[in-house]
Amino acid sequence: MRQVLLLNATYEPLTTLSMQRAVVLVIREKADVVHRDGRGAVLRSASRVVDVPSVIRLKRYVRIPFRSRIPLTRAALMRRDDYRCAYCGHRAETIDHVIPRSRGGPHAWENCVASCMQCNHRKADRLLEELGWALNVAPVVPRGAHWRLIGAGLVGDPLWAPYLAENAA
Repeated sequence: MRQVLLLNATYEPLTTLSMQRAVVLVIREKADVVHRDGRGAVLRSASRVVDVPSVIRLKRYVRIPFRSRIPLTRAALMRRDDYRCAYCGHRAETIDHVIPRSRGGPHAWENCVASCMQCNHRKADRLLEELGWALNVAPVVPRGAHWRLIGAGLVGDPLWAPYLAENAA
C-alpha cells in the first residue's frame, strides 16, 4: 500500500498514512497537497479530480505530546551514522556496542555505533582502550521530529527528503 507523509501545519513531519486516508483528508479539506506523486497520477470521480499526494499538510496545527526518547532501531542507527563504520569509516553492516553488553554496557543511542564486520569481529568483547582505538564521532541521541519517523522505519519515499531534513522549516 502506498504511503503518504503527513506534515503538521508548521511543516513538522508527524507520521505516514495510507494514500486512501490522505485523499480523504484532502477531499474533506482538512489537509492540502504539498507534493504530488512523482508519476503525476490523479484520482478521478464523477465530479472531482484529485492529484495523488506524496506529502500532505494539515490545515490546523495538531499538538503532539513530547516524546522523551526516539526509539533505537537498526535502520535509524545506520542512518544516524550515515552507513559508515565508526571505527574505520568503511561501509557499515552491523551494530556494535562501544561498551560491550557483557561488561554492563547499555543498549542505548550513546553506546551503539554502526560498524563494519571486520572491526566488529576484531573489537569483539573488548573496550576501545584495550585496543587503542578511538571513535571517529561520538554516538549521540538524534534530535528532531523527523527522527521519530526514521526510528519507526516509516521513511521510504525519496520525495520526502526535503521535508525530513533536520533543518526543515
